[in-house]
Amino acid sequence: MSAMSAPPPPPEEEEEEAVPLAGVGAVAVAGNDRVLAAAHHIVKSLATSKNAADDMIRILSGFDYRFSTITSDHFPSPSPSPSNSHSHSDPSEAPSLSDFDDAAQLIHLWDTTPEALVFEAPEDDAAHYLAAVDVAVDHLAAGGPAAASGRAGVAVQLAMARLEDELRHLMLRHAVPLDASGLYCSLRRLSLESMDDLDTSSEFDPATPHSQEGAPDTARSASLVGNPFDDQLFDLVRPDAVDELRAIAERMGRAGYASELVQVYCGIRRDLLDECLTVLGVERLSIDEVQRVEWKQLNDKMKKWVHGVKTVVRSLLTGERRLCDQVLAVSDELRDECFVESTKVCIMQILNFGDAVAVCPRSPEKVSRILDMYEALAEVIPELKELYYGTPGDDVICDLEGVLGRLGDAVKGNLLEFGKVLQQESSRRPMMAGEIHPITRYVMNYLRLLVVYSDTLDKLLDEDAARDVDHNASNGGADDDEEYLQSLTPLGHRLVKLMSYLEANLEEKSKLYEDVALQCIFSMNNTLYIVQKVKDSELGRILGDHWTRRRRGKIRQNSKSYLRISWTKVLSYLKDDGHSSGSGSLGNSSSRVKEKFKNFNFAFDEIYRSQTLWKVPDPQLREELKISISENVIPAYRAFLGRYGSLVDNGRNSGKYIKYTPEDLENQLSDLFEGSLGSANHSRRRL
Repeated sequence: MSAMSAPPPPPEEEEEEAVPLAGVGAVAVAGNDRVLAAAHHIVKSLATSKNAADDMIRILSGFDYRFSTITSDHFPSPSPSPSNSHSHSDPSEAPSLSDFDDAAQLIHLWDTTPEALVFEAPEDDAAHYLAAVDVAVDHLAAGGPAAASGRAGVAVQLAMARLEDELRHLMLRHAVPLDASGLYCSLRRLSLESMDDLDTSSEFDPATPHSQEGAPDTARSASLVGNPFDDQLFDLVRPDAVDELRAIAERMGRAGYASELVQVYCGIRRDLLDECLTVLGVERLSIDEVQRVEWKQLNDKMKKWVHGVKTVVRSLLTGERRLCDQVLAVSDELRDECFVESTKVCIMQILNFGDAVAVCPRSPEKVSRILDMYEALAEVIPELKELYYGTPGDDVICDLEGVLGRLGDAVKGNLLEFGKVLQQESSRRPMMAGEIHPITRYVMNYLRLLVVYSDTLDKLLDEDAARDVDHNASNGGADDDEEYLQSLTPLGHRLVKLMSYLEANLEEKSKLYEDVALQCIFSMNNTLYIVQKVKDSELGRILGDHWTRRRRGKIRQNSKSYLRISWTKVLSYLKDDGHSSGSGSLGNSSSRVKEKFKNFNFAFDEIYRSQTLWKVPDPQLREELKISISENVIPAYRAFLGRYGSLVDNGRNSGKYIKYTPEDLENQLSDLFEGSLGSANHSRRRL
């Protein structure tokens, strides 16, 4: 029966520690009355209901008929439940010594079987034991006779040692393993939903150098509004064990064993959280270890950290706070202390990695991933402030904000490094066909990625932008430039500066071409690429129309320069040297006309051979250049041919001088800027 299910009593110990059960035999010798009184006392102490009392009387009667005179009608009602038994005790009044003796006996009985567990026994046994602990604690607190003799202290000490073991066992046995796959599925679902709001034009062209090793990755975690785990609460301990854990914690707290409670509770929860971090892939790495990791591996670890931070805060720490509030309700101070102590190592492991990344050597490709880390941490800090409230949590929040600041400094430092790389990059190999330079593709894709983080970068770069405006004004910047800069956001200021570095770099690279006309083609190709990337992304909104108009003007200027440099000499052979048919003009001089046709053919063929190999990737710019050339060359050739062609056409070997018809020239010009040798089918040469 439940009332008698405590472990069997140990052999008799010291006489002063004897309990009523151990003295039953001695009482029986003294007389029937004392035997009946002892039996009555046993039934009264151990029975929790009238049915249990009747069962015990029936069992005793089987041993001796005299016990049948005992009745259960006058026994008191059952003991209060363990959850509220202590609430009825007045600490100023010690329980009766007989109540304490019964409680002490039960505590001693359980102590003789350390391998047995109270909360593994039937439910009534746990209730009886907790009630006995309440009696012993109340007796010790009230300073009754047993307290003065030290018996109450011994009983409480034994009870606390057992409850400590029981607490440890329950917490380990009922801990819920982390379902990492479920958490990652939730994170992935949220990430995919939020990515729909991103500008898809910010993705890098996989064919560009930016997508090669060492280039920033476009994948990022978009900001999540609110707490996505509000409808997905994770129990860290099985709910059916929480009441038992709370009952143990309440008694350890009332008995003055709060430090032992903190040690056991925090030690177990700390180890379990550490295992959860391992499952999530958040590793414990020192600064030296992080700095030795290759970028590809570090990039993966940074991505896991971003997901891990959100998971830890929104599921683990939120669940940990809830568990502390449920189990440690005995004391607000104890609850807050245990939460901080349980989670401090987990938080420090997260922060240490963030610190290690923040002090890593500067490298442009790290900016986007560090920004992901910065945004993830900034996003969860308000949630952490709600978890770590009160004095114990102040240091944790301070550490979090410190790491956030250092990550922000790392972003700014890496952007400064990116600017230095642009200024100092000095490759001396020109693009053979005047095409778009790889650095142009890299930089523009890089800048298009930065604007995805525009809100964050505007906050981080605010002070730097103000200094840029002051610097420009102090150096006598043009009024329109100063007004334009003042209209920009902090990120806009930084983008303008980085663009200027790129343009200056490209200007130097254009000088690597000996052919000045090819310098113009190179400049047009790269400037147009920059303008298109700006126009087709958020860069256009940030930089504005003023910036774009200036670059388009530069393209037109380069186009005019190209026409002048490439075709002025060719067109000079189609001009009459004089103004009349008199002296100094071509007049009827067949030889001079032949010479001009010959020079024109030679100059045109030379341009054709070289500029068909040049490349203008943009079809619209390529077509506009061809049209401009045709509008200048074809009418001049047609007029010259019509005026002087008869002087050559009637002679011998006329095809040697008049190689092209106007239509032939039109077809020849269509081969320009294709990046390959022209097609022979386009030239119908007169033989």
